Amino acid sequence: MIHESVRIYGDTKIGKNAVILENVIIGYPTPRILKEITEKGISLEEYKFSGVKIGDNAVIRSNTVIYCDVKIGDNLRTGHNVMIREETTIGDDVLVGTNAVIEGKTQIGSNVSIQSNVYIPTNTVVESFVFLGPNVVLTNDKYPIREEYPLKGPIIKRGATVGANAVVLPGVEIGEGAFVAAGAVVTRDVPAWKLAVGVPAKILDLPERLKTLNRI
Repeated sequence: MIHESVRIYGDTKIGKNAVILENVIIGYPTPRILKEITEKGISLEEYKFSGVKIGDNAVIRSNTVIYCDVKIGDNLRTGHNVMIREETTIGDDVLVGTNAVIEGKTQIGSNVSIQSNVYIPTNTVVESFVFLGPNVVLTNDKYPIREEYPLKGPIIKRGATVGANAVVLPGVEIGEGAFVAAGAVVTRDVPAWKLAVGVPAKILDLPERLKTLNRI
């Protein structure tokens, strides 16, 4: 089911059994494409460009915007008002919660749960079986508008959990199975299967009962 208000641009392919609700835009053009269209004096519908590839069984809720040149696997679920920018790849069985923002050139694995209001910046890697709690903020710029810095988001390794309202600084690696407590500010790498707590976060041993893969 694709609602009549949905707009689809570019060479977009959507798999079977999709449910796409009101005012969703798929294949939204990048600034470069908009500039070329303006210079050529043609309509967006006339311009040929790479769209979005979405697997089977997607559920995309109202007001979501997915930019062009995005590849998504099966069983995507989004909340409302999600934005996914260009050159992003997303695996199978991924939830992207309401108001979440995924900036461009980002890689997200399979079986990932991204809760409401999460911000994922450009050049971030989120591996499979990761949980990002509500209002998690990942960052990619050490010196915003002060010094030149090559934008580099965090790497969240397989099976890691990042709790609600946590902040992870640019280039930081959260190791496999590691656990970042709610509200932590993570300024340095967290080893695999360790616990990060506090501001700035201290690295502690992870309780044995939590040394298990996320059930996503």
